[in-house]
Amino acid sequence: MAQQQKTAATVKTSTTATKPVADTQPVQFVFGKENYRLLIISIVVVAIGFFLMSGTTDIYSTTKIVIAPVVVLAGFALGFFAILKKPTA
Repeated sequence: MAQQQKTAATVKTSTTATKPVADTQPVQFVFGKENYRLLIISIVVVAIGFFLMSGTTDIYSTTKIVIAPVVVLAGFALGFFAILKKPTA
């Protein structure tokens, strides 16, 4: 049988590692400040619509059948608009 020789690789390490200096650019967010504000408003509008829809008394009231669903749909439409609106620079 032939003997196998194991060789140890030497690793050079330095105590003073220098990092290359990169150009730092400001972080670009997907949405602007106004987009986030509109999203928060739309969440509040949807929550108000669901609050109007809740309750156990008089399930056939105009508020629960007509007004609350319209408020919820308006909140979803506002959220859709907030997502698609291009942020201003």
